[in-house]
Amino acid sequence: MAPNRRNRLSGQTHLRQETCQVFVRLCPDGPMRRLTASLADARFATFLFVVLIIATVLITPGRFSPANIGITLGLIVPLVLAACAATPVILAGREGIDLSVGPLIGFINVILVKTLILDLGFESPLVIIPAALVIGVAIGAINGFLAVYLRIQPIVATLGSYLVLAGLATWILPSPIGPTPKWLNMLSENLSILPLLGVAAVWLMIKRTPLHGLIVTIGGDDRAAYSAGINVELVRFLAYIIAGFIAAVAAISLTALLGSADAQVGPNYTLLAIAAAALGGVSLAGGKGGMAGATLGAIDIFLLQNLITHFNVSSFFLQITYGLVLVIAVSLNSDRISDYFRLRKRDANA
Repeated sequence: MAPNRRNRLSGQTHLRQETCQVFVRLCPDGPMRRLTASLADARFATFLFVVLIIATVLITPGRFSPANIGITLGLIVPLVLAACAATPVILAGREGIDLSVGPLIGFINVILVKTLILDLGFESPLVIIPAALVIGVAIGAINGFLAVYLRIQPIVATLGSYLVLAGLATWILPSPIGPTPKWLNMLSENLSILPLLGVAAVWLMIKRTPLHGLIVTIGGDDRAAYSAGINVELVRFLAYIIAGFIAAVAAISLTALLGSADAQVGPNYTLLAIAAAALGGVSLAGGKGGMAGATLGAIDIFLLQNLITHFNVSSFFLQITYGLVLVIAVSLNSDRISDYFRLRKRDANA
């Protein structure tokens, strides 16, 4: 065998070994360790959560009283699920930001209430829930096909989906309409935690398979993952499908919260979902972060919104606050800041 070819094959073997070692480290090996690892990149969000929860309890103590906890969760869950829906695509890398999350939630909300419940008369959860999930997975698959297999920039592909879905929802339902079945309304009250628990159960099952580790691996370095024999395109495609699935559950939760269909509400969740994920330590470059951090970021945004609304502050100030918090969180999670603190810690221990 020629020396150059031998060296090249040796280098490829070494690269495969290194990538496999990285993949092994990323694979789940215990629920507490997975949770700790996910929250390790969300230090600022954790600190902000402690400050905001103390302020909320002191200023609006009734918000988390036993009588109101179901309603409060009903308000939080749609945003939390929207942030969770944005997370898999971001984790998978290649600048994967899914802008269609909000309009997809709104589109499913419109289809469920206007078409299935009011026009066709279907009110059973055995029809409503599967229909929502099928729509979400289908749109996620379309986004994945455009971004992964046709190699359209993810932000462009999902922006197109954003415009199409938002336009279709408004065309189908120009003005809000209702009502919704009683069982659905209960998902915003006493049973508001069920959609979140359902998504958590599915995500935990995914984390017990190689898929989660593969998503994080290709998000960290897709070239090394490809060299290690990982089907990068398929893994990214599945990340879009997971995002569509979670967005569908978020749509069910939002429908329960509204008690009606409103085409204008869903798109508002897009930027809030991405901001919540980034605030929770999910790196927009991919391969870093997790659902726990995204959930924490969404709760922070809700608590911040609750406090500002309590003081009747202008909504413009709320947007400014979102922006400042997001910039601070992303800055603290940047590689340069992380390297700086890592060096400081190493020098202190030396």
